[in-house]
Amino acid sequence: MAIPTFGPNAVDWETRIDLDRLREERLARLRASLEQSDLGAVLAFDFANIRYMTSTHIGTWAVDKMIRFSLLVRGGEPIVWDFGSAARHHQLYNPWLDYSRAHSDGDPHAAHHGADARNPSGARAGISTLRGAINPLVGMGDLVADKIRQELELYGLLDEPLGVDVIELPVLAALQHAGITVVDGQQVFLEARRIKTRDEILLLTQACSMVDAAYENLYEFLRPGVRENECVGVVAKTLYDLGSEFVEGVNAISGERCAPHPHVFSDRIVRPGDPAFFDILHSYNGYRTCYYRTFAVGSASSAQRDAYTRCREYMDEAISLVRPGATTADIVSVWPTAQEFGFADEEAAFALQYGHGVGLSIWEKPVFSRLVSLEHPEVIEEGMVFALETYWPSKDGWGAARIEEELVVTADGCEVITKFPAEDLLVAGQRYFTVSGPLPAERDSQSHLNTSSLRSTT
Repeated sequence: MAIPTFGPNAVDWETRIDLDRLREERLARLRASLEQSDLGAVLAFDFANIRYMTSTHIGTWAVDKMIRFSLLVRGGEPIVWDFGSAARHHQLYNPWLDYSRAHSDGDPHAAHHGADARNPSGARAGISTLRGAINPLVGMGDLVADKIRQELELYGLLDEPLGVDVIELPVLAALQHAGITVVDGQQVFLEARRIKTRDEILLLTQACSMVDAAYENLYEFLRPGVRENECVGVVAKTLYDLGSEFVEGVNAISGERCAPHPHVFSDRIVRPGDPAFFDILHSYNGYRTCYYRTFAVGSASSAQRDAYTRCREYMDEAISLVRPGATTADIVSVWPTAQEFGFADEEAAFALQYGHGVGLSIWEKPVFSRLVSLEHPEVIEEGMVFALETYWPSKDGWGAARIEEELVVTADGCEVITKFPAEDLLVAGQRYFTVSGPLPAERDSQSHLNTSSLRSTT
């Protein structure tokens, strides 16, 4: 049965996304990943990892400031130290962080799954260095290290390695000065997040359905005379109107900007006959999309149509190989080498023929690239959600095609959850009519190249 798509509301007459189950299963996966490692605890400064661990969120304005941090120790419950009044908000509205109902006769070294006498509340006030904005003489890094050391001592883990995802150098130095062995903790988080729970898959599908709608509105809007930044505005408004939490980015690329791909929109005016491709990245309840589509504006040249066909063929061949037990090497082996489409090596062409896990962030495990996957393949498993992206430049030297599909790996293959049509190149904008009838959808953008050199001038 196809993965269902629901409305964004909660209702009493239908079972939809179960957010309590989402929280419990995410934390259980993180606990299991921690137990399988040689670490005593994991410390997170990355917003996605904090959310996965604690199910807290304070808005995307703070995503690049590294002011919040969370800790999970073996045998303990998650703690988040949060910005200002956000901690008080968590205490009032996040009951899953209330551990005050601990059993007095419980094992002090066991995980109580919601009750821990040593840790009555997982919502606490605390900040880091504000990316160095706070005067170093204040010693905020030392205060962070003191908080972490106290928890490690409480659980008898001070001599065990502490895994950290990302960290500021003053905080790292303070932790090391406090006698804590700091190691890379990213893999613990990424392994936990590699296979998605049933509710994560539903949220990712819901997020894609919102982008389907954004592309519908964009297709109606796209025409000669509009600017790339206006297209970004149309997409952003559609998504926020539908309940998006964060429009992370919209790549709007048209005309000669398609090759090479600049990965950023501009104020360029779209012209008749332009190729235009878009990547829409947004978040619904934390879960991201990465979703490209390519259009021809008014008409497409033969070169552009050929590029799209080639791009689609590489995509379809890759999708046909996706199933549990296949590897990332199997997928990338059917994609062209960098030299075949004009790049010196795979690093120079990185992310053009590409794949990546999608979840609370847009680049998770597994990664598909000829740069890394042939020598270090990863096995594809049921429950993975990832995006596959293909690219092909047109032979005219300035156009290109770009397609991206998001897939859920099923027991016997996969299901594509990006549904806006992409099997053939779509032409956006009004049709033009001449005295001879409709102007062809496939034509050169320079009119004289579409006329016969032998036509009589009389």
